[in-house]
Amino acid sequence: MIPYEGSNPVERTGRVILLGSTGSIGVNTLEVIRHLRDECGIDYEVIGLAAGRNTELLAHQAREFGVGHLAISEPDVAFDPGGSATLLRGPQAATELVESIARPGDLVVGAIVGSSGVEPSLAALRHDCDLALANKEALVAAGRLVMDAAGASRGRIIPIDSEHSAIFQCLHAGGGREEVAKLILTASGGPFRTWDTERMHRATVEEALNHPTWSMGPKVTVDSASLMNKALELIEAHWLFGMPADRLEAVIHPQSIVHSFVEFRDHSVIAQLSPPDMKLPIQYALTWPDRTPGCARRTDFGSFGDLEFQPVDHDRFPAIRTAREVIAAPDSAGAVFNAANEVAVEAFLDRRIPFGMILDSIRTTLERCPAREVASLEEVWAADREARKVAGECLANAAGT
Repeated sequence: MIPYEGSNPVERTGRVILLGSTGSIGVNTLEVIRHLRDECGIDYEVIGLAAGRNTELLAHQAREFGVGHLAISEPDVAFDPGGSATLLRGPQAATELVESIARPGDLVVGAIVGSSGVEPSLAALRHDCDLALANKEALVAAGRLVMDAAGASRGRIIPIDSEHSAIFQCLHAGGGREEVAKLILTASGGPFRTWDTERMHRATVEEALNHPTWSMGPKVTVDSASLMNKALELIEAHWLFGMPADRLEAVIHPQSIVHSFVEFRDHSVIAQLSPPDMKLPIQYALTWPDRTPGCARRTDFGSFGDLEFQPVDHDRFPAIRTAREVIAAPDSAGAVFNAANEVAVEAFLDRRIPFGMILDSIRTTLERCPAREVASLEEVWAADREARKVAGECLANAAGT
């Protein structure tokens, strides 16, 4: 059961377009495809790869999988794909890749980080492709547009984020959306789970990137340290599963074994458990609705010890409370929230601001950018541009004091 499935779904072709192939999700996706080919006899045809700057890895991936269509977002990076492969360059290259080669029933894996994943996601749905979505920002910034596109598409959205994949699996096992009382996402708590507010404010880049459980890219890892990642995921769950803010919750679970819970209206709760390994939700998205022998780590219950669950401390981690406000606000609040966070995280990683300024600048930006309904992608980008300008000014003013 897919609560966000379009009408008359198309049959899959076995072809894959991988957007964000050199990031952690992309690398794991190709590892899953190797496993399915070598161990399960399921041979996916990778027809397109899109990346950012890591052209050396992109070239290796293209050679190994015989990919003839490539895209890089950086227009000035030297890169010769060799052979007969075609190459698209520039900020719109991933979208152009989908537009040029996708056909109904293809699977597009959306693993580009940030708001640049919005347009390729929409392009995949327009072409009646299944969208295996790991880019939460697409739904945070343009949730209504993406879900409207999904409703009009013969393709389906299959979540890859471990928390949303867990909810998807629990719903598949337990019941329909109308029977759900609450969706509960788990958060590891990141590296600052036990830190006090003052110490967190002064945290260094190295400390923020030292995640105790997951191995992720720098932007996502910083988001996890502030619980912004969980805030973005709550907004994503709101759009994917049609749940209002008062039926969405987050809890701290340091072991990262339980990835989400679904509480039903009879008070029964179903959870999905597995070791923290992104290959599992990736493989589920690739092979859905079937399950095949896995390449992710097996669950060893004897090694768990105690599984801990703690409420979120909203004073130390205000991102969750802010996400609820964004869900309740008009549509553009999501685009503002996402853009302000991207600007602040970039400034932190560049060592221009302290860690504690990230959330402060986001809240200030939300206050200065009134939320409004959006009906087009142009309006989403207008809100995004305004938020980036305001956030940049906030950070510059704060840095100068």
